[in-house]
Amino acid sequence: MRDDNPYADIIDLPRPVSRTHPRMPLLNRAAQFAPFAALTGYGDVIEETARLTDRRIELSESEQAELNDRLSALARRLPAEATLTWFVPDGRKDGGRYESKTLTVRRVLPGEGRLVLADGGSIGFDCLLDVEFPEKNGNY
Repeated sequence: MRDDNPYADIIDLPRPVSRTHPRMPLLNRAAQFAPFAALTGYGDVIEETARLTDRRIELSESEQAELNDRLSALARRLPAEATLTWFVPDGRKDGGRYESKTLTVRRVLPGEGRLVLADGGSIGFDCLLDVEFPEKNGNY
């Protein structure tokens, strides 16, 4: 009688046992077959898409003239404390966010188009939305 099974000579042999490697526990073996994230990073992409950003506000000519007047007044008072509102572009997608803080301005550099702050930072004129002075009467 002819056997058609190519593994007939080894089919009934006992399972080999390694002398150097211990058997893996069943709990660890089961973990090999657990579901996995086939689309690595997909959740991060969805989360990033859902994150909202603000659009940059474009000032009208009259609003820009008013801002320039306030910057001139600020330059005459240096160093001066002012509440600045500016746009911070988002590094990963279109848009950004507006920040508003009361800060001490050390220098106004019209040639470079930026304000130099007492903490060493700077804000570009093109990002500025508003400059307010903390005095009660609001005059500048």
